[in-house]
Amino acid sequence: MAVYDKIKQLIIDELSVDESKISPNARLVEDLGADSIDAVELIMKVEDEFNVQISDEVLQSIKTVNDLVAYLENNK
Repeated sequence: MAVYDKIKQLIIDELSVDESKISPNARLVEDLGADSIDAVELIMKVEDEFNVQISDEVLQSIKTVNDLVAYLENNK
């Protein structure tokens, strides 16, 4: 399964967002409605799923689904 597909499924599960709202350019907060608690839970799931640690500095730069996918693809 591609990174994007895994991220998409995690977003659906964690944020209870309709699949049609998720696109690479969808902003996690503005478009998908993630509040700070949702964002923390989503990142924890992503870290577990991909066996990575995402620093707070990196988290501040992740605004869209594609930002998250690109980070994961570049840090495998």
